[in-house]
Amino acid sequence: MERYFKRKVESTSTMPIEEHVHSAKKSNVEIGKNVENYSEKINLEVNLAELPTDPGLRIPILNYHANDQDEVRRRYMLKGPCQPHNHVFPLTQFGTKSRRFNPAWFKEYPTWLEYSIAKDAAFCLCCYLYKQNIGEHDSFVSKGFSNWKKKEKIQIHVGGPDSAHNYAWNKCSALMNQKQHIATFLHNQSNKDQVEYRIRLGASVDCARFLLRQGLPFRGHDESASSSSQGNFLELLKFMGNLKQEIKDVTLQNAPENAKLISSDIQKDIINAAATETINVVIKDIGDALFSILVDESRDISMKEQMAVVLRYVDKKGCVIERFVGLEHVTSTTAISLKAAIDRLFSRYGLSIARLRGQGYDGASNMQGEFNGLKALILKENPCAFYIHCFAHQLQLALVGVAKKHVQVTDFFCVVASVVNVVGASPKRSDILQEKQIAHISQALQSGEVASGRGLNQSTTLKRHGDTRWGSHYGTLLSLLTLFSSTIEVLEIIVDDASNSEQRYEATNLLDNMQSYSFVFCLHLMRIILGVSNELSKALQRKDQDIANAIGLVKVCKQRLQEMRENDWDSFIVQVSSFCDKHNIDLPNMDDIYKPRGRSRRKTYETTNLHHYRVDLYYSIIDMQLQELNGRFDEVNTKLLLCIACLCPDNLFVAFEKPKLLQLVGCYPKDFSAIELMALDDQLQNYIIDMRSSIEFSDLKGISNLAKKMVEMGNDKVYPLVYRLLTLSLILPVTF
Repeated sequence: MERYFKRKVESTSTMPIEEHVHSAKKSNVEIGKNVENYSEKINLEVNLAELPTDPGLRIPILNYHANDQDEVRRRYMLKGPCQPHNHVFPLTQFGTKSRRFNPAWFKEYPTWLEYSIAKDAAFCLCCYLYKQNIGEHDSFVSKGFSNWKKKEKIQIHVGGPDSAHNYAWNKCSALMNQKQHIATFLHNQSNKDQVEYRIRLGASVDCARFLLRQGLPFRGHDESASSSSQGNFLELLKFMGNLKQEIKDVTLQNAPENAKLISSDIQKDIINAAATETINVVIKDIGDALFSILVDESRDISMKEQMAVVLRYVDKKGCVIERFVGLEHVTSTTAISLKAAIDRLFSRYGLSIARLRGQGYDGASNMQGEFNGLKALILKENPCAFYIHCFAHQLQLALVGVAKKHVQVTDFFCVVASVVNVVGASPKRSDILQEKQIAHISQALQSGEVASGRGLNQSTTLKRHGDTRWGSHYGTLLSLLTLFSSTIEVLEIIVDDASNSEQRYEATNLLDNMQSYSFVFCLHLMRIILGVSNELSKALQRKDQDIANAIGLVKVCKQRLQEMRENDWDSFIVQVSSFCDKHNIDLPNMDDIYKPRGRSRRKTYETTNLHHYRVDLYYSIIDMQLQELNGRFDEVNTKLLLCIACLCPDNLFVAFEKPKLLQLVGCYPKDFSAIELMALDDQLQNYIIDMRSSIEFSDLKGISNLAKKMVEMGNDKVYPLVYRLLTLSLILPVTF
């Protein structure tokens, strides 16, 4: 036990004086003399710098504490065997002859043979360090070898490959081979893990850069990054390369013991490092410029409310920039809580509400409330932070409004959703649908109904609509029109081969609905209406869209719907009838009394089929859509937006009106002083003459292109007040 545990020294304060003196004397004697009895285990404190070199003066290795023995062994091995070559070895009388230690033996056994000057004897270093069972006969360890006339005993001590000497020597070699040492092995293993971890981490960052550069989803989502989202990542891509080493250093410091990249701490380190640098660049790029904010809030997967904030500003090149700058957790969705979150974000990045010139939110009451909404709270601090309701969201609400208000349209979209779910319920049904469609295309090619060519007649399937984008219904209706015959055939197969009666009933009901004239009528009508608004919807998703263009697009959408109502009925009904003839769907007699499906005739007023389809459906749905657009986009008639439209460069600045632009300046009293207002009156006149006479500005479209061209040509320095007014118009958000 004493080999592994140091004996607790009894306190001298409790010992008699005589015992204390006797103990001290005994200790001094034992330390000073050569310890030869291996049974005495005293576990001395080790001092590596003062270890005795002479092997005859060394204490047994096992007398050292177990925790110190390897350090003592390593120190003796580093010193090497004690071989005093220049020593005058004394003679010893052996019978009639005198003999002594031969120093030539050092050359024969250079790694382990030692000589003790104190004892005039030879010792074995490796056996001293590692030989466990030492007997009295083993003189190379205990008393030393001094029989100089019998050199052969040295070789006998070495013995064969399995001798105790060679066993001890192998252990000495293993001790000095640091690569085989357990601590070295663990250290090398740790270094290997870190090298591999760096490689995996670097590959992860490179993959992230590639996905961001290509605008691709990270986790297999079915929606690729939009142009606006891809634009928001430009700065991240720019600085991700420089951040690569910094991210590695940070993540290696916080890496878990198993160094897994899926650790939430590692993911947060990468995201935070990239986000911090990107946001710092965005804030630096804004500088002292004016900006607007776009805010939206929703719940994450943990049902916690989060608020996303995007800044919109005009950079030094005249380009409209939208950058995501923060995702704030909010305790509730009240306007006060949202305002507090915005204040925290502004404070964190050194932004000021005094430089805010625009707000963009959805139509929720906590956002656009006239008295207690977020819009009102910000306007109290800064009256120049004008609010613009997201145009894309208004269009979304207009489409949803029609679908909710008209019963037959609601039923139609329910049937469409059921058809997509049933036909696309399994890969087998999807494969059957594609096989049927291929057969129809082959038949149509042979009959000459469709033309062949590159990019034509590609295989497709029924597209599912998105819950948050009503514009996605347009793609669903297009695919259903293309695959109408194939879809009917798949439903017929389900009716015949369904595993249970519930599936057969559902498929039969869908077949009955799809092969009705009413369904085909709504299918074509809603395809046209959604097609009219689809162009507007895609245009509003562009981050460089300005208010003047948005106003024009809304007007175009309304105009197309109005023309459709007044002039396109005849062509529309011919198109529907042709489709019904092609797919063997019965056409109703328009002069007969309309018979509603699933309702008693006693509860409906009598009307002809012509009146029902033309007035109750065609005119009614178009009128509802126009009414929703007029109601949702009422802000296009406000003074602010009409004045901004006067800056539009289309058709040689035909919309230019100086009085309205001066009224627009009056909306920004903090940005134009009284003197600048008078100077702007003269500057506008010179500006419009210059623009209309310049070839470079003759073909411009849109306010955003006007700003970029002015910076490119240096006109932002010639007409600084006009350019300031232009940037104020551009930072007003149109959509988000």
